[in-house]
Amino acid sequence: MTRRGWILFVALCVLWGIPYLLIKVAVRDLSPASLVFLRTATGAVLLLPFVLLRGNLRPVLARWRPIALFTFGEMAVPWLLLADAERHVTSSLAGLVIAATPLVGALASRLSAGHEPLGARRMSGLAVGLAGVVALLGLDLGRGDARAVAELAVVVLGYALAPRIVARRLSDLPALDVVAVSLAMCALAYAPFGIAQLPAAWPPAEALGAVAGLGVLCTALAFTLFFQLIAEVGPVRATVVAYVNPAVAVAAGVTLLGEPFTVGTAVGFALILGGSWLATSGAAVRARPAAPASAPAAPGAVAPAAAERAG
Repeated sequence: MTRRGWILFVALCVLWGIPYLLIKVAVRDLSPASLVFLRTATGAVLLLPFVLLRGNLRPVLARWRPIALFTFGEMAVPWLLLADAERHVTSSLAGLVIAATPLVGALASRLSAGHEPLGARRMSGLAVGLAGVVALLGLDLGRGDARAVAELAVVVLGYALAPRIVARRLSDLPALDVVAVSLAMCALAYAPFGIAQLPAAWPPAEALGAVAGLGVLCTALAFTLFFQLIAEVGPVRATVVAYVNPAVAVAAGVTLLGEPFTVGTAVGFALILGGSWLATSGAAVRARPAAPASAPAAPGAVAPAAAERAG
């Protein structure tokens, strides 16, 4: 990779590794609905002007139905449930459970693609990753509750399936424009509930800083940098971010929030990440020669997958 590529890669690993910590801080003083509204509204305000300047708003809005479906599966439901779950589990545990998204995405992709069946390598990767989830939850379930785990499972499912909407029905549109409109849709949908549930008094500075970090850095800036990274190094290498940011999530939770680093965390992390690599690396190797760095369809197809990341 080029030097610029490495800088973008490292920046994204951090930006998509810290949302779990910021969510944990924000939900101490804000309801999940208010947090989703503030985060998406901030991202939309920052990104929509670029869509307007390029004159792309009308063609993007013409595809509002698939965009709304993508918004539902990628933001509206997952971000609400993730925020609610983090009121009961540690940010590091949430980050590691969400790290199983590539496993579910790989399984869904292989099962729906008759021309590319599951092989022994991918099957072993899925098994290893599943063992990691079982180890993580079995050893660390005392740090949360069944409801939170169920919410995280729905988040993983949404993150794994939403990219398929982009790949099949929106790949001809600029991916960043789709994200900007999606953020605006989500913000509008949550506005009545998010505004109504805002606290009567101003939240503390740390909560406001967490919201600003989520909206500005982990959403608007991160998505912008991600598409620059795709243009610089290609879509296949760009998705490697998804394998690194869980480590950032754990490190941030342990060092900044004093969360425990348990046996379950260590074992689950190793197995989930190793299983994800085995389950997805085979397809990545074959796809690399046919994936030009500037291909417009590729960013849309892989963006949400790496956004598993974003929390």
